[in-house]
Amino acid sequence: MSQYLIEGGQKLRGEVTLQGAKNSVLPILAATLLNKGDTLLRRCPRLRDVDASMRILRHLGCTAEWKGEELEIRTGEISRAEITDELMREMRSSAIFLGAMLARCGEAKISYPGGCELGPRPIDLHLAGLRAMGAEIREEGGTLYCRAPRLRGADIVLALPSVGATENLMLAACGAEGVTKISNAAREPEIRDLQEFLVACGARVRGAGTSTVIVEGGEPLHGCTYTVMPDRIVAATYLSAVATAGGEAFLSGAREEHLLAVTAALRAAGCHIRGDERGISIRAEEPLRAVNMIRTAPYPGFPTDAQALVMAVLLRAEGVTVFEENIFENRYRHANEMMRMGAEIRIFGRVAVVTGVSALHGAAVQATDLRGGAALCVAGLAAEGQTQVTDSHHIDRGYEDLTRDLRALGAQIRYCPAD
Repeated sequence: MSQYLIEGGQKLRGEVTLQGAKNSVLPILAATLLNKGDTLLRRCPRLRDVDASMRILRHLGCTAEWKGEELEIRTGEISRAEITDELMREMRSSAIFLGAMLARCGEAKISYPGGCELGPRPIDLHLAGLRAMGAEIREEGGTLYCRAPRLRGADIVLALPSVGATENLMLAACGAEGVTKISNAAREPEIRDLQEFLVACGARVRGAGTSTVIVEGGEPLHGCTYTVMPDRIVAATYLSAVATAGGEAFLSGAREEHLLAVTAALRAAGCHIRGDERGISIRAEEPLRAVNMIRTAPYPGFPTDAQALVMAVLLRAEGVTVFEENIFENRYRHANEMMRMGAEIRIFGRVAVVTGVSALHGAAVQATDLRGGAALCVAGLAAEGQTQVTDSHHIDRGYEDLTRDLRALGAQIRYCPAD
């Protein structure tokens, strides 16, 4: 069983350069199916989910291989329009390939995707939007059989601003005849990054970052060279690490405009943060203090992916902080593990009440999902003694090298792979 071993009590100081964004590169990898050329991705993080996407592309008949620090994808030929159940189960975002496959091949066969167990994340919005564009979709035994010999532009209003549905429909719309208008679209920076990639490939897409995205389909697309945006949740992780351990650091490449809800919470807790065109600097001096209620919400609200990370910061803050999780039902699974370390947390459905304690102690804890596992590592940096975070494969899905980056800041952390 792979694990991280962390010795707490060490203040952090130094500089780290951010990796490319996981939640940006995965839809971009699916989007490469829309062209018959070569794509070169720069600042592409080496992650388990990226590896899974590469296996899907290869399974479909494309080539995907690393060229030094860059990832080259060749999508000139596609030999099948089916993704096996085994490949689909490796990650939740595998569903993003559906829209691109329909646009390129006119058909697709996939099963329901896997990923972290954070509660129901149905793809009903994806399917409803694709049907509105002319796709015929039927389900048999957990497998989706989809046909769309001719996708047509449509006006689609999402019932909620789903990131995955917005991205999937953007990709399908690139291959549709006419104009597609997606209303109540998600506004995350990663969607804007996807738009910029599509435009670099010759697509006509506008509006990403607002609640209305418009795609003029039918344009032939070509490959390109593209640099993936920096990962804002990795930035939130390292900001939280410095905040809880104390010290001073600079995150090169981080963009504070993508993290305003998180930096506002950390400032309220007593951290000194400054962002500019080069990155974000943070200085943390104890004692930390509790902050006003933190409610997760779609962007530009407080990101659900940062909820556990900021909770780790506030475990030793003076006072009481209330969290309200409004995106996923099972996003407090890390709380029980934090209580093993001496944290005082009470859960009431979607609400978590955190009362700051004077000290945390190292313990053996289990990562049950990606961000919750990273939050346990953050908490371990401020705990007395050693913290052992097991099932670290969850964490590896989103961090290129957590050990390398935290060590660069002076943390005492080491990775122990599975036997």
